Amino acid sequence: MAGVKQSPADPRRSEVLAALSLAIDLGLGQPMEHMLRASLLALRIARAAGVDAAGQGRIYYANQLAWIGCHADSFELAALFSDDIAFRADYYNRDQHGLPMYAGMFSHAGAGLPPLARVAYWTRFAATGSGAVRNMIASHCVSAGVLASSVGLDDGVAGLLTHTFERWDGKGLPEGVSGQDIPLEMRIMHLADTAEVFLRREGLAGAAAMVRARRGSQFDPALAGLFSDQAEALTEGLLDVDCWQAALDLAPTDAPLSGSQLDAVLRAIGDFADLKSPYTAGHSRAVAALAAAAGEEHGLPADDVRELRRAGWVHDLGRLGVSNQVWDKKVPLSGLDLERIRMHPFLGERILSRVPGLKGEAALTGSHHERLDGSGYPRGIGGTELGIKQRILAAADSYHASLEPRPHRPALTPADAAARLRQEVSAGRLGTEAVEAVLVAAGQQPRRPHATAGGLTPVSYT
Repeated sequence: MAGVKQSPADPRRSEVLAALSLAIDLGLGQPMEHMLRASLLALRIARAAGVDAAGQGRIYYANQLAWIGCHADSFELAALFSDDIAFRADYYNRDQHGLPMYAGMFSHAGAGLPPLARVAYWTRFAATGSGAVRNMIASHCVSAGVLASSVGLDDGVAGLLTHTFERWDGKGLPEGVSGQDIPLEMRIMHLADTAEVFLRREGLAGAAAMVRARRGSQFDPALAGLFSDQAEALTEGLLDVDCWQAALDLAPTDAPLSGSQLDAVLRAIGDFADLKSPYTAGHSRAVAALAAAAGEEHGLPADDVRELRRAGWVHDLGRLGVSNQVWDKKVPLSGLDLERIRMHPFLGERILSRVPGLKGEAALTGSHHERLDGSGYPRGIGGTELGIKQRILAAADSYHASLEPRPHRPALTPADAAARLRQEVSAGRLGTEAVEAVLVAAGQQPRRPHATAGGLTPVSYT
């Protein structure tokens, strides 16, 4: 393991995947850098346990991505437990087997229902809930392995992720693998992931007590003993360190990503974000293709077109930080719901901006819901503060979202979606040139607008 000098021009795989881990943290209901700090702890435990460099390399990446498949079942999890993020956050609080596990499930099942309706829901859940959870975990493991492979990680990492929910005592899921049949790297990750949460919330004493309590059940007893014996040394400075930089300094040597490699990783991340809800499947790929085609139609340089395409792939990464309880609601959203939704471009921007080579994509991500009249979000900027790339991505996202069904409305036809987009131009919210470039790229007939002062919006079309 060795530190690798950062290259602002060409992001490294370790940087991009570290950013992805921040998004995973949000979906777990944990503060950003939870998975990075857990990775640091896991590597310390691995060294103390005598794991070789190759094993440490697998731990490094597998620990950051261990929960990556969870977001693929957010829709189903929210259907069972109301708030998928709150349920995952609570997961760490209990040794997940027997009565503690069922108590946790029932505390979330049917949340928000009237008392009698909730009792009826519990009855149905008791009959079918365990099977549904088992199926979701099996799906999680498959999704995690597929995504690990799609971002260029080797089969050793993907193989580890199939054991994310197994336990030392064999009472885990999906296969009930037990003891030393669970790879040592994953046994270390199991301990480090949960110990980080307790260390951060309850200090060293709380983390040590949790590990002792779960020794021989959730955790490998030998590793639990190692942690108990060396707890102070293993956790020294862990809460004060710059986790981002410390994790990158320990990254296995990897070449910078560029060209098709970076495209493949960002495209996979976009696919991952779209799995948050069945309503958004394929959305990011479609927006990326449309925005890039519109950029070409507008005559943008090749570098700008490439940046638009890449931003399109990752523009909705921040969606992972908002519960499906909000995204999949069929009734009008509350003020609090709307505030949560308005945060997702900001979250995506903050995550991507940690990667020096993705600053442009980060800025586009943060502004894809801004509008020329200042009515957009999250910052409410408008007018000349929004460049042509920002306007094109906003128009491409808006147009393609209209073609997709949502919980509260059916999909629009291409003609109706085009009409709606031109109405946004007339209202001063979207830019004329950007919208026409998007619509031409989408196969719609171009129309000539009459411009008003500044050329920002038309009064009418001919």
